[in-house]
Amino acid sequence: MTKLSRYATFSWGVLLYTIFVILWGAFVRATHSGAGCGSHWPLCNGEVIPQAPQIETIIEFTHRLSSGLALPMVLVMAVWAYRAFPKGHPVRGGAMASLFLMVTEAIIGAGLVLFELVAYNSSVARAYWMIAHLSNTFLLLAALTLTAWWASGGPAVRLKGQGRLGALLGGGVLCLMLLGASGAIAALGDTLFPATSLAEGLQQDFAPTAHLFLRLRLFHPAIAVGTALYLVIVAALASAGRPTGPTRSLAQVLVGLILLQMSAGLLNVALLAPVWLQIVHLLLADLLWMVLILLTASTLSHTPVQAQDPFEGQPLPVLGLVKE
Repeated sequence: MTKLSRYATFSWGVLLYTIFVILWGAFVRATHSGAGCGSHWPLCNGEVIPQAPQIETIIEFTHRLSSGLALPMVLVMAVWAYRAFPKGHPVRGGAMASLFLMVTEAIIGAGLVLFELVAYNSSVARAYWMIAHLSNTFLLLAALTLTAWWASGGPAVRLKGQGRLGALLGGGVLCLMLLGASGAIAALGDTLFPATSLAEGLQQDFAPTAHLFLRLRLFHPAIAVGTALYLVIVAALASAGRPTGPTRSLAQVLVGLILLQMSAGLLNVALLAPVWLQIVHLLLADLLWMVLILLTASTLSHTPVQAQDPFEGQPLPVLGLVKE
């Protein structure tokens, strides 16, 4: 096995492990275990290893241990990138971005604990921190995904001269980040203000005295539908405009994940957001984000057929039905 393939395997492994850490962090939030170690960080209730811990402490401490292992793994990935790849190779930039974002991820996580923006805290400040946490997590996943992609032989991205398709893909990335932010607020509302029935949940949302999180929760389904339709169109355009390489397959996977995510969202509402389904919903969101990043990288790595807009004056193609 060559040095490059070993690095690529390690990079994909770091990405998968990071997804596990993210999902466990969501489990911490959904089970109100964020205050399991009190307001102490990096210690847990003032101890290196908690003695006679409660279940919330075990959940939170496990998350801290798993998060603590992720940082040195990314550090190894960054150092290895500089030893294995020449100057100017995109793997170097991706690995360094991953390291920076992993550090900021740890800082935001520590801030949530130290400022007690966990467990049953329902302040507006917690919403801002959650959005920052979600945005940083998405950027971290993007950096790790691109690093593994480039280490596996994926070509570098070309931004110049991509025309309208490049702008549309960038818009899709921004829309999905907005959807993720609204989803974080919706999940926080589900956790802090649980309902015993769908009817009660709707009454909570429309009550004159409803908490801000509940009012904002109403916007999430609309943002989800709009983003889904937009991404399906963009996937079709990418598949038609760059039909070579993995672009078409990634576009089809993206559409499949959109359908799964929409189904999971509806089920989440119907079942009143059980913890296990919140985790599945987040997993699908992470996978959807990663596939969109890969689709964007694959599409923008190809030189456009025309320097101008290749779709000007043409009808929108249908995914999978465009003639080669």
